[in-house]
Amino acid sequence: MTKIIWSKFQVCLSSNPSKPCFVLYFKGVTVMLDCGLDIAQVQHFLPIPVVPGTQISKARSWSPGFEKKIKECSGRLFVDGAFELATPELKILDLSSIDAILISNSTCMLALPYITEYTGFKGYVYATEPALQVGRMYMEELVNYVERNPRTNISSKWKHEDIIKNLPPPLKEAVNPLLWKQCYTKHDIDSSLSKVQVVGFNQKMNIYGCVESTAVSSGYSLGSSNWVIKSTHEKVCYVSGTSTLTTHPKPLEQSPLRNSDVLILSCLTQTPLANPDAMIGEFCVNTAVTLKNGGNVLVPCYPSGITYDLFELLSIHLDRCGLASIPMYFLSPVSDSALAYSNIFAEWLSQNKQSKVYLPECPFPHAELQNQGRLKNFKSLNGKFLKSNDLIIKAPCVMFAGHPSLRMGDVVHFVELWGKHAANTIIFTEPDFPYLEALGPFQPLSMRVCYCPIDTSLDFGQANKLLKDLRPLHLVVSETYTTPPMMAAHRTDLTIDWEPSPFTYSRGQVLSLPVKRKFQSVDIDTELAAKMEPVEVKPGSAITMLTGSLKIHDNIYTLKPLPKDALIGQKRSHDGFNVHKKSYIFGSPNIQTFVDVMTQQGISSIKVEETGSGSIIHLPNDDTLIQVDGDSTHIICEGDESIRVKIRDSLIKCLKKL
Repeated sequence: MTKIIWSKFQVCLSSNPSKPCFVLYFKGVTVMLDCGLDIAQVQHFLPIPVVPGTQISKARSWSPGFEKKIKECSGRLFVDGAFELATPELKILDLSSIDAILISNSTCMLALPYITEYTGFKGYVYATEPALQVGRMYMEELVNYVERNPRTNISSKWKHEDIIKNLPPPLKEAVNPLLWKQCYTKHDIDSSLSKVQVVGFNQKMNIYGCVESTAVSSGYSLGSSNWVIKSTHEKVCYVSGTSTLTTHPKPLEQSPLRNSDVLILSCLTQTPLANPDAMIGEFCVNTAVTLKNGGNVLVPCYPSGITYDLFELLSIHLDRCGLASIPMYFLSPVSDSALAYSNIFAEWLSQNKQSKVYLPECPFPHAELQNQGRLKNFKSLNGKFLKSNDLIIKAPCVMFAGHPSLRMGDVVHFVELWGKHAANTIIFTEPDFPYLEALGPFQPLSMRVCYCPIDTSLDFGQANKLLKDLRPLHLVVSETYTTPPMMAAHRTDLTIDWEPSPFTYSRGQVLSLPVKRKFQSVDIDTELAAKMEPVEVKPGSAITMLTGSLKIHDNIYTLKPLPKDALIGQKRSHDGFNVHKKSYIFGSPNIQTFVDVMTQQGISSIKVEETGSGSIIHLPNDDTLIQVDGDSTHIICEGDESIRVKIRDSLIKCLKKL
């Protein structure tokens, strides 16, 4: 989690930079930006087998007498216990002080139940309708996978410092395992998402009268948004998962993000060396080659996002290759909802997809593929998928199944089933999990492995170009974005290039930024405004003096007339008005008028000398020097008090009164 405070700008980050969680203290309110869940830590655990008695179930203990729940597979250690997830570091701050949570997209809200259900959180949660519904699908799929074949045993002994330091990597390098938590429940999901308030793009949401938040399209996924947080005089922009590529979501909206005081940039591409278009091409080619050779293709995937595009692009490629008869299967507990929602949220799609709705046609071709029998979706391997004769898998085929971590879901069964045959291929398209680590528990494998990560997030070139257009006053980025990736240390172009140097953050760090609130807007009560008597001080400008009572409610400032009891005891004249009404002087003295008035006061021998910044008036007979600059007047008088009084009265006569 990253904590950002306006004026005292603090930061603290979640363990996975691609699943961020920030907290922004801005002008009296506390706003959380996203609440990502680091699911990557499940790769330290043994997969949950769909069918008992598999090779995974037979993994042996690593060392006799040591922690029995540590198992060894192909030379690597795994935890044989209930899955635990790396949540944001919730103990860093008091979550009951959070006023609002702004959700950028469906993948950045998976930790929401931990915050709304297990802390004292009482604020608001804002997200677009597609982000809410797709996020619900992601959560329900995760819970379904974990609860389908539950592990009741919790392994915790290995987490203690005296044990974990003796374990080999990568288990030794696990990030804060003592803070990991078990997965939430379906009840937690329903309760948490009931607290979400749905917003539309460019809809202004007032947060306790302090700031105004607005979601604008980020072009990354259905309903994904960047956030603009504004007060009357300050502006903060949060740019999370963002894409400038032409895909199925509504395109990026840049104009509301321009000229901010602070821009927080996160969630850049996780695969800076891989071009998404090239990876899609490789995916289609590798799939077609495998199918022509009689093999099956397994695609670990999420139930939304790039999966929609893969259905469309792969079907087109198979048509061109003469493989239109090859079936595609989509296995997910939420497969029905995933395919249905994509065609429901037409207004959140690109213009090209929206235009099909008015023909009328489905925006995505997978509806037609289902009608033709080329795409079949099932909730799981259990039930009718395996029992009904007409629904048995027809080989060769393409199988889309979750989870991309290969630790849960139906994909675990197919890796074990198809992994023994060299004709089959597994293709990784999701960049969230290192594919070699994902395959660790299944080794040795005979099937072909292809890595085609498709990440449509901003790459560094696109990010630098976008920043030049947005022109923020201050930029905040992860420190990992300022140095080239380890696999390409010489590629300085794979960094954020910004002048002046951006402010960088890392996990658990506290960051201060030189941005402070300078002004505050105040409304004037109509009764008090009616008594105003402005005095023109220069053409087009007038000022007036007001005496009133400042009322503050929900961070809205209002100047009201003084209450009657505040006027009791003041001395009044016979007509009811206050006596001794105070006058205010302002302006700069006219030098010639000043000299003339002093002459009338009996001051003689006045010498005036012009300087670059003003004038110097010398009174040699009275041992006095007067220096008049553009915004100040200095009087050095060694004479008696009478001279001081004459100079003061002369100066006052040259100034304007209010």
